[in-house]
Amino acid sequence: MHFSRLCHLAGWPVAAAGLLLTAQSATAQQAAAQPELPQLSEVTVRSTLQESALEQTPASVTVLDGERMRERNLQVNLSESLSAAPGLQLQNRQNYAQDLQLSIRGFGARSTFGVRGIQIYVDGIPSTMPDGQGQTNNIDIASLERVEVLRGPYSALYGNASGGVINAYTERGEGAPSVQSSFALGSDGQKRLGLKAKGETNGIGYVLSASRFLTDGYRAQSAADKNLFNARIDVKPDEYSQLTLVANHVDIDAKDPGGITPKDWAADPKAVASNPLLYDSRKSVKQTQAGLTYERQLDGGQALRLMAYAGQREMMQFQSTPKASQTGYRGGVIGLKRDYGGIDARWSGKYELGSGSLSLIAGLAANTVREDRQGYKNFAGNQLGVVGELVRDERNTLTSIDPYLQASWAFAPRWKLDAGLRWSNVQFQSRDHFLADKNDSGNAGFHKLLPVVSLQHELNQDTNIYASLGRGMETPTFNEISYRPDLAGGLNFGLKPAVSTSAELGIKQRFNVAGLRGDWSAALFQTQTDDEIVVASNDNGRTSYQNAGKTRRRGMELSTSTWLMPQLRLSGALTLLDASLRSGYCDSKGQDCTPAGNRIAGTARHLGYLGLEWLPATDWRVGLDWRHVGRIAADDKNQVYAPSYNVASLSVGYTKRLGAWKLSAFARVDNLTDKNYVGSVIVNEATKPEGRYYEPAPGRQWMAGTSLSYQF
Repeated sequence: MHFSRLCHLAGWPVAAAGLLLTAQSATAQQAAAQPELPQLSEVTVRSTLQESALEQTPASVTVLDGERMRERNLQVNLSESLSAAPGLQLQNRQNYAQDLQLSIRGFGARSTFGVRGIQIYVDGIPSTMPDGQGQTNNIDIASLERVEVLRGPYSALYGNASGGVINAYTERGEGAPSVQSSFALGSDGQKRLGLKAKGETNGIGYVLSASRFLTDGYRAQSAADKNLFNARIDVKPDEYSQLTLVANHVDIDAKDPGGITPKDWAADPKAVASNPLLYDSRKSVKQTQAGLTYERQLDGGQALRLMAYAGQREMMQFQSTPKASQTGYRGGVIGLKRDYGGIDARWSGKYELGSGSLSLIAGLAANTVREDRQGYKNFAGNQLGVVGELVRDERNTLTSIDPYLQASWAFAPRWKLDAGLRWSNVQFQSRDHFLADKNDSGNAGFHKLLPVVSLQHELNQDTNIYASLGRGMETPTFNEISYRPDLAGGLNFGLKPAVSTSAELGIKQRFNVAGLRGDWSAALFQTQTDDEIVVASNDNGRTSYQNAGKTRRRGMELSTSTWLMPQLRLSGALTLLDASLRSGYCDSKGQDCTPAGNRIAGTARHLGYLGLEWLPATDWRVGLDWRHVGRIAADDKNQVYAPSYNVASLSVGYTKRLGAWKLSAFARVDNLTDKNYVGSVIVNEATKPEGRYYEPAPGRQWMAGTSLSYQF
């Protein structure tokens, strides 16, 4: 592992932060008097199932406040505000047809679209299908109460494809009713209009949020139109129970500019290859879902939680696959309709055990997806970019039934032992309705027992250390088995699930010394994976996958949030990651081989973030953010890399209350130095003669917005 080199490359931002802290400490000690620093808020973590205070959670968790995520931001993408979470590599593709590129400690890095290998939940409802394919475009930042990012062994408690977990929670409607309207605009024709109502009436709490986002895009063929609605309603039938209804709808029409070659990027970062323009590559998505949660407190410290949800997702995607490549039954248009739903039933209890306490959870999670998938050629005669001849028609069914247990035992003063067990069981079934090229129906099933154990010790009231160990499973998604590496028809049921063993050591501490008040955490981690799923080829939007033997991910994370002065707060995060192959592998023909020791494609070895927030007056806030991303391997051969980059942003916000009215305004400039850099990569993009790996990021961008609210 190249930690000495990593520390040399990535350590300088930490050194800079240290100098800043040292200088502030000296200033604080010399000052005759100084106003009281803000108190640290108490934060409760929900993502570990057993709720606990953040500093007492035996896992790496970052909690981001929804209000801070909205401040001085456009409120469209999670990438605007999640850089402060260590271990999280979140790249904005500037392509709303493909969602964000998101990975946690290297898991999910191979995804060429959507989110892979990471569990995403919105108000307890999975935004990740049972096969592990997910998306973030249905998360409404305007109504978020918080986002929790869970990393490490504890993620296995969420079952399949949980290299990490992102939990988003909608705020609860409380207090006097209020309404809010907002408008923002920015570079490249960006416009966002939002409406929101929240409050509590006759014991019914509600939050209703709707928005529309439009953009012309940084490059040609990258315009988008996104409409989003989110609602939460809370009712208390009696003093012991709680009923919560959540509903969400998203409608997206987006062009797809695709990637460009490193050579084309160097010549013109705004370039677009010819095929996306010729075939008008694009994607439309409509998704509607709703969920109902019932919680009841029972006698003796026991509780029940029942959740049920259902939804539908429709998608039509026009790829840029050239006409000449669509021989036989290969196509360039994908049509999907998914009906999905599930339940999660959970019992919990708390008991006294000797001189300590014991908390137990037992539950069952069951999810199902029925997918109708059609494939078409993307031409009709000489007309390109249209729905042509049908070349694929199938019904795919996914089911998962996972019982789980969790226990937390405070067996001695300042000591706690946590353990969890989940039986993850995923079933795939495909029924081929297009028989012109033979019957490609099939089925497959994967199951694995996923244990987690952790030991935590409280050194003092402000400091906790912990160690954890767990095993996870990651099955291939239906998208990943859609194409065979040998280009033959039918599904790639030869793919096996990847199985990982993870270990972590961590420390969390709150401090109030030398004129500074805040918290910090650090973690060392290692994950070893067998049968890693990797991209076999990516040709004009058609991606096939294979198993690659053994891989290893190990590294370190640091994070802090510190008040330097009563008006000045510093946030920082550093990630060092060595994600590499422990054994080499070859393609399906045994010819093109990748050696052991290569970096896992899509990963950066170091990520850094520093943010300063200054509150010069009650009504004003000023923010300065800096972000560093190391160079990213674009292919398994490590022959192509996206260069490392550093970018900075400056923002200012103003809030004024006038009786029942509240006026807020902000202005922001991203990429202050107007740097050309690659925002994300398309892993193993294999278009000949050169791979179109790069998805360029925009240069300097501005945005400004205002909101006006009234409380009745």
